[in-house]
Amino acid sequence: MSAPPAVGPERCSGHWDFEIELPERRSGTTGAKEAGGVSMRARASSTSMRRLVAPGAGPGPRAASLVWSTTPLAEAVLMGQEPYSRQTAAKHSRLRGATVTEGVCPYCAVGCGQLIYTKGGQLLDIEGHPDHPVSEGTLCPKGANAFQLAVNPHRLTTVRYRAPYADHWETRPLDWALDRLAERVKATRDAEFAAQPEGREDNAVRTIGSLGGATIDNEENYLIKKLLSGGLGILSIENQARI
Repeated sequence: MSAPPAVGPERCSGHWDFEIELPERRSGTTGAKEAGGVSMRARASSTSMRRLVAPGAGPGPRAASLVWSTTPLAEAVLMGQEPYSRQTAAKHSRLRGATVTEGVCPYCAVGCGQLIYTKGGQLLDIEGHPDHPVSEGTLCPKGANAFQLAVNPHRLTTVRYRAPYADHWETRPLDWALDRLAERVKATRDAEFAAQPEGREDNAVRTIGSLGGATIDNEENYLIKKLLSGGLGILSIENQARI
């Protein structure tokens, strides 16, 4: 028996309507011609599930009506949408629908690849890039937590200053802090600069030190080194990336 051709679903009044027309065929046992043109209609709702068979009256072809229910998951499949149930839609990953951008880890010079997930201008997550030729999806503990460089409830986002002999911290503007830092570096260098101690040329400052952050790139580290050692004569220069 050949499969009956079916007409695709048509959305009508909140239901799914189907129509199947059964062609004329012969019996496999007696060879007698059986009635064809049987029409089967199907309607799917989202509230009930029942089967109604109503044979037609009189000499006309028999008619049957089949009514059943579909879930939101089935309706999504029929419409070509992503098949999410109510539970899945309510408990989906926070990365669903996010924009994925390829990037490089800001820490050491290995250059591991990262995938950066954002949505609506907000950073959602950072993970290893599985197709990156250097790291192949792996990240060290620092790279795996690079997300916390931007999103971390414990990260200070304002300048905190504690005056000498004070028992509390104050919030100050960034411009004030940079001006204060420059003034103190200049004053300390002028007071502690050793040009020729004990009769030999030195030209160094041993009372100021610098500790650079691990996410500073090589170009920035080069400029900091040139400023502190070549310009100010500071010897104690370190970077967290080497520790």
